[in-house]
Amino acid sequence: MTNQLPALGSLPATLAALPAVTVVCGHYGVGKTNFSINLAIDAARTGRQVTLIDMDVVNPYFRSSDYADLVEAAGVKLIAPDYAGTALDTPVLSGAIEAAIDDAWAHPDRLLVIDAGGDDVGATALGRVSAHIAQGPYAFLYVVNGCREQTRTPQEAAELLPDIERQARLRATALVNNTHLARFTDADVVESGVAFAEEVSSLLDMPVLAHTVPHFGPLAPAGVTLAADSEEAALVRTISARHASAPAYLVQIYVRTPWERDQ
Repeated sequence: MTNQLPALGSLPATLAALPAVTVVCGHYGVGKTNFSINLAIDAARTGRQVTLIDMDVVNPYFRSSDYADLVEAAGVKLIAPDYAGTALDTPVLSGAIEAAIDDAWAHPDRLLVIDAGGDDVGATALGRVSAHIAQGPYAFLYVVNGCREQTRTPQEAAELLPDIERQARLRATALVNNTHLARFTDADVVESGVAFAEEVSSLLDMPVLAHTVPHFGPLAPAGVTLAADSEEAALVRTISARHASAPAYLVQIYVRTPWERDQ
């Protein structure tokens, strides 16, 4: 087992190698927006030119566009529908999205992260630009969380994906395990999530690219490592040692409820 602990802001190799156009989707409430923000910010820190597109028209409270200052300060360009950041869920998809897709393909040092809406309803907006996405190489990451009400079993998580794919008009290419219980997350929750994701992977015959480990402490600069004897550090080491093909990914909790943001 390795004793080396990845620092905050460090992307595992499986995510650092994502193609230029990467779609992040999943059932409502799995935490895909927080994952998308971490992915975009951490990829930018590796030197890639990153654009994050907010296509979440399902939930007015958990959208990438709510964190525009955060992502733009990290060097990430944000593209959002005209009504993002409001309670209006009417999608306004401009030609900027297709232009961003073409730009990402044309420059190998770039990464376009598309934060799509939750479940099949949110995937419908993605379907409006899916024909363009399908013209070139892309990754479609299906984020799963074994602690969400409608995906508490691997079978439920696997059964939801075909509807998402049908509405998105794209095929998923890999899984990301983001199992957590917000601030009630502990080692048992994270470890049960690993087993959950592996079963979903088996049911869908689809690889898991990473298992997230949430860092619920204060936001810290990139490069900061956790105390070696912390529970988070132990989880990262254990997961990375046991699952080399799907390593641990230490993520910060950027996305918070409105009442948490005011604290």
